[in-house]
Amino acid sequence: MLKQLTRARLVWLIAIVLVVLFVLYRCSSGDGDAPEYQTTHAETTNVVSRVSTSGSLQAVVTVEVGSQVSGRIQELYADFNSKVKKGEKIAKIDPSLFQAATVQAEANVMAARANVTRLTITAEDAERQAKRASEVFEQRLISETERDNSVATARSARAGVDQAEAQLAQSRASLEQARTNLHYTDIVSPTDGVVISRAVNVGQTVAASLSAPVIFTIAQDLRKMEVHTNVAESDIGRLQPGMRVSFTVDAYPGEPFRGSIRDIRNAPQVVQNVVTYDAVIDVANDDLKLKPGMTATVSVVTDRRQDVLAVPNTALRFRPDGAGPAGPQFGAGQGQNAGSGGARERGQGQREGGRESRRNRGEGEDGPPPVVKRTLYVLVNGEPLPREVTTGLTDGRITEVTGGELKEGEEVITGVAGQNNQGQRGGQQPRGPRIL
Repeated sequence: MLKQLTRARLVWLIAIVLVVLFVLYRCSSGDGDAPEYQTTHAETTNVVSRVSTSGSLQAVVTVEVGSQVSGRIQELYADFNSKVKKGEKIAKIDPSLFQAATVQAEANVMAARANVTRLTITAEDAERQAKRASEVFEQRLISETERDNSVATARSARAGVDQAEAQLAQSRASLEQARTNLHYTDIVSPTDGVVISRAVNVGQTVAASLSAPVIFTIAQDLRKMEVHTNVAESDIGRLQPGMRVSFTVDAYPGEPFRGSIRDIRNAPQVVQNVVTYDAVIDVANDDLKLKPGMTATVSVVTDRRQDVLAVPNTALRFRPDGAGPAGPQFGAGQGQNAGSGGARERGQGQREGGRESRRNRGEGEDGPPPVVKRTLYVLVNGEPLPREVTTGLTDGRITEVTGGELKEGEEVITGVAGQNNQGQRGGQQPRGPRIL
């Protein structure tokens, strides 16, 4: 029995050793194999640089109609999608309390007017008494004190008249306010348009003590709309008023809509430490397909190149083992490396392409524009050979080649089979060529 156990252990030990030797052999033989490169041909195509963003549709003029007085909604004369005219009555607040206040104010005015009349008569009588006392005093029939008392009484009566007239003016102002509040119980449309929102129902009480409650929202003209977008600060410099814009909405996914940039607002919006700006786009909506609040996916063509030599951006990032990092380099006199390689290239491709194209055109800078140089690799007889090129516009996927050693039709290396964008296979660093 002991011999059988020893024999079984020996067999298992030999099997493990053979498996380890086989694995080591496969690994050593794999390291010596030539890598299988992924290639594509350098070809002539069109390169279009775009700024893509999203936004929401709104009417050009939207008016929120509220109530300036508090009360119960008695009637509603408009509803969702109702077409209204300027000055048209669209709601009614119960006027009972305001009518009573108006009647009370009118009564106060009448009482104040009667008080003015009474005090005026009293003042006139006091003035006559004072005048008669002065004449009698000249005849030395009364004392000076009696004369002075009569004059003071007349002046006091005249002051009472002035006070009564002031109270009459206050009563008239209160009456005007009561009439105005009664007039405000009729809610009228301030503009021609379409009701897109109603916030109250009949019988609901609205309170206007702190702010005017919104009853209706009216869009002035839905045939003219605008898109408010959020454009990142890195892309906003590539946009200008007047640029043509295309966008789509989820309601009509296969139908493009057109517009133009009307304005780029200077007010920044910061959301999660990302600064964006609002580019307002004018849109014609003659068929009324577009509705307020729809989400628009916007695309703006900022530059384009027709029939130019172009290569994939992955070719500009590829580097064989031992080569330097990928990235644009400027010609003599610049001394800067504008590095856009690695994982950042996809996100920065359009912005870098816009900057490079402006440099190539000499826009916005003094002196000759710098030359952006890149190095890519072509496959010749199974071996990667470097080609130095100058690049221009990019759309984030392919990049224009404006000059250099690359020729149309050459096989450009974009990667190695079985490797990801970081040059890894199965979570391990490769021993052959890699992509940075």
